[in-house]
Amino acid sequence: MTETGARADGPLTLVFDIGGSHLKAGILSPASAVLRGPSAVSTPHPAKPEAVVEGLLALAEQLGRHDRVTIGFPGVVRGDAVITAPNLGTDLWSGFKLAGILHERLGKPVRMLNDATVQGLGAISGTGVECVLTMGTGMGFALFDNGRLAPHLEMSQHPIKTDTTYDQYVGEDAHKKIGRKHWNKRVRKVIDILATVVNYDLLYIGGGNARLIEPPLPDNVKTVSNLDGITGGVKVWDKKMDQSFTETSSASVTVA
Repeated sequence: MTETGARADGPLTLVFDIGGSHLKAGILSPASAVLRGPSAVSTPHPAKPEAVVEGLLALAEQLGRHDRVTIGFPGVVRGDAVITAPNLGTDLWSGFKLAGILHERLGKPVRMLNDATVQGLGAISGTGVECVLTMGTGMGFALFDNGRLAPHLEMSQHPIKTDTTYDQYVGEDAHKKIGRKHWNKRVRKVIDILATVVNYDLLYIGGGNARLIEPPLPDNVKTVSNLDGITGGVKVWDKKMDQSFTETSSASVTVA
């Protein structure tokens, strides 16, 4: 765990980044500087909700004082509850009120968004149409228009070809099965498809497997730090995000 000397004039945000392989967390200043962490533990297998909650609480105890909580969750969320969790086990998670439970256990306000959205908030410039992918256990997707969060599309569960979803096509299992060279060819195919479907001005690719993507990439595509999945958690609380929480079905309400 690292700690910076950055001064925090305002609320400290505890950010959880939940993934299929690791649970990560950090304490951030109002300016998104990492004050403590990031810390990580392996995601329990099977990833039962109760076991994940205990892992998150252990990270919170390790990291110390905070004033509010952001959760980046790998699936569809509504209000304080999980709807789908493709890489954790949707049958276990459907309807689980993760944000509400963490609010009760930690006693702090909580906001929960899809993990690719939180990553995107840490990466985007806020200008034009910006698309975000996360490459890890599966493939996360988020879309922004001039910094405004678009309704969430669970692109990872869309078929890229018959009986094969994007998750299956470029997820970690595919990388292990076909190797880095062929996996990179698939990633480029995904980039080309999204360029046509989304017409993005910029595409950002993060997540643990972004480091495996080989250059060159198109001028409007770049890889970003996996740390954005933590640092984006502060921007979830920006006032300009409030309307997004009200009007987009992908974002949760604040649990206070």
